[in-house]
Amino acid sequence: MTALATPFAATKRMVVKTGSALIVDEAGEIRKAWLDKLADDIAVLVKRGIEIAVVTSGAVAIGRWKLGFGRRGLKIEEKQAAAATGQVWLAHAWAEALGARGIVGAQVLLTPDDTEARRRHLNARATVAKLLDAKAVPIINENDTIATEEIRFGDNDRLAARVAQMASADTLILLSDIDGLYTADPHSNPDAKHIPEVLELTPDILAMAGEARPGYSSGGMVTKLGAARIALGAGCRMGIALGKRDNPLMALEQGARVTWFMPQGSPASARKRWIASTVQPAGSVVVDDGAAAALSRGKSLLPAGVVTVNGEFDRGDAIRVLDKAGRELARGLSAYSAADARAIQGRKSAEIAELLGYRGRDELIHRDDLAMAGGPGR
Repeated sequence: MTALATPFAATKRMVVKTGSALIVDEAGEIRKAWLDKLADDIAVLVKRGIEIAVVTSGAVAIGRWKLGFGRRGLKIEEKQAAAATGQVWLAHAWAEALGARGIVGAQVLLTPDDTEARRRHLNARATVAKLLDAKAVPIINENDTIATEEIRFGDNDRLAARVAQMASADTLILLSDIDGLYTADPHSNPDAKHIPEVLELTPDILAMAGEARPGYSSGGMVTKLGAARIALGAGCRMGIALGKRDNPLMALEQGARVTWFMPQGSPASARKRWIASTVQPAGSVVVDDGAAAALSRGKSLLPAGVVTVNGEFDRGDAIRVLDKAGRELARGLSAYSAADARAIQGRKSAEIAELLGYRGRDELIHRDDLAMAGGPGR
């Protein structure tokens, strides 16, 4: 993949990340004027048909002042209390800014397990996908209220990259206090040179990262390059751009300086490689000839085409798809446990609710969660 003539020309699904220092001032108040300008940008892109999710910091920065904690270091329970308080104000500000532009905002709080553990990953992915399909903008933050230091993302750069990976986004924008990657810290080295494009995270590139600068932000260039590693592995291009300006997204279209990290493949192919590379699938299903033919045409696997279910697996586990001769056709993430899959095998999707007592997905394995044998990564 190469750089585009215009920043968002081929973008279909974008994740935008904004840090605490951009959205919250030093007194813990939301920078409403700046947020309104960013919401203007989002509205322009949504009108073009681009699906957008936002990863936003700021809850702790707001809550610490609302609760009177000030700028001092916080204990974990104080940070959780500040997050619980600030999250209300932060979500309201986003909902108000987007709502004034005819866009529905939806709050989503995540922990690392929600993006990394398979079953919870599927749940979170499905929720975000449904919100985007409904033309809403998910407003995503780490669930600091229940997270401990041991199970936190620790910075929203990494969270944003995980969200981009989970949502199969093709573009991730990290709005920052700097307009990209430099050969050295430009704040302390006047000879530092801006790097407009990165095609590979080489040791030389990684060595250019510095420490986080003072302020609310928990990140720095180190965390941004960590996010780039995740994004590129997911087939998602990532941009580091200056957020401390009005209309920061539209500024990119007008030629503002940015560093683009360019992946070698697409989000879809990267996800397929991840699924295909499963070393030990948890089980398998045997499908009839009609289902096998449908899979070869890029269709999903429906319960009606399943003849046999083998092994014990949970929802979200990777399983093998075999034809009646035992040949592996594909690997995919099952939308049902083995027990439920046996209950609905050979049956129409319309019968699922009656058979299981709840309405799950129509597909046993959705085509987005299916990697054909001989495809990417195989």
